Amino acid sequence: MDSIDTLIIGAGALGLACAARLAAPERSTLILEQEALIGSHTSSRNSEVIHAGLYYPPGSLKAELCLEGRERLYAWCTRWQVPHRRIGKLLVAVDEAERNQLAVLAGNAQTCGVHALQALDGAALKRLEPAVRGVAALFSPDTGIIDSHAFLQSLLACAESQGAQLVLHTRVNSLARERDGWRVDGTSGGEPFTLKAQRVVNAAGLFAQTLAERTQGLEPRGIPSLHLCQGNYFTYSGRSPFSHLIYPMPEANTSGLGIHATLDMAGQLRFGPDTRYIDRLDYQVDERLHERFAQAVARYYPALDSTRLVPGYAGVRPKLSGPGQIAEDFVLQTTADHGLPGLVNLFGIESPGLTASLAIAERVARSL
Repeated sequence: MDSIDTLIIGAGALGLACAARLAAPERSTLILEQEALIGSHTSSRNSEVIHAGLYYPPGSLKAELCLEGRERLYAWCTRWQVPHRRIGKLLVAVDEAERNQLAVLAGNAQTCGVHALQALDGAALKRLEPAVRGVAALFSPDTGIIDSHAFLQSLLACAESQGAQLVLHTRVNSLARERDGWRVDGTSGGEPFTLKAQRVVNAAGLFAQTLAERTQGLEPRGIPSLHLCQGNYFTYSGRSPFSHLIYPMPEANTSGLGIHATLDMAGQLRFGPDTRYIDRLDYQVDERLHERFAQAVARYYPALDSTRLVPGYAGVRPKLSGPGQIAEDFVLQTTADHGLPGLVNLFGIESPGLTASLAIAERVARSL
């Protein structure tokens, strides 16, 4: 039986960040990915935003790891020449009724340690973004955008430079703790395999709970429920009227931040995501959402030309909370939680997971 030191299951941003942090020439590190490409799911189907950390409950893992991860990510992008821009974001109160909500978010951000926010009145907002309608706004200079695919490639390059190996088309079917390590059974290219690993990181994202359920010795009550939440994006053809990211107030009783405007590194404007809980993975954008998107965007961008709004792409968030429930925090489950040596499970790593990925990898490394 082949024996390795460290096994990373999943080659999204989390798995690759953990591999980059844990790999070393003196330790064998293997990354297994069931798809044909790295980052095939959540890591490549998002807004590509580097979040500043405004929204999350103070003291939560999301709040702490977003702030730490943001600084780590900017430094990483500089070192590894990953395309990114600290473009800045405007959080907009469209009418007087939203002023109080804006103040609450400013207070939450301050409590979380985000101190760079700038309050803008309607006139200042108009000077900064003439096309945006609003009576007040918060400007977040530390919010940015990133080429997520280049980021994933840089993580893989770092891991491989330290001896890590990536194997695609490979699924782990079960884990079992034995006296001398973890027994790993799966299939690779349709052929069964078994190997032994001393340390295992379950970074399988949307499939992390499925693997946990097939982990011998892991108590079922310690596995949080998974709720699939689809987010659609519509792109806007032609030149963007914005030079910053534009966010409305988060919608009440939803699981997202509202249909906001983001730019990619090429300057392409896109709007989204919305939130829709689904029963199975679905990456199809429903064209019937066009009118709903147009109405949501027109609140803060009244000059919207809805004929330029076209279906883009969709992503799916691995949420731990269901419809109408209070948002759950990240779950970084270690030996201290489940009692099984050398195993870390990462559950519910949705937004700001990309921003926090390097900070999460650091926590994983410490736990192992």
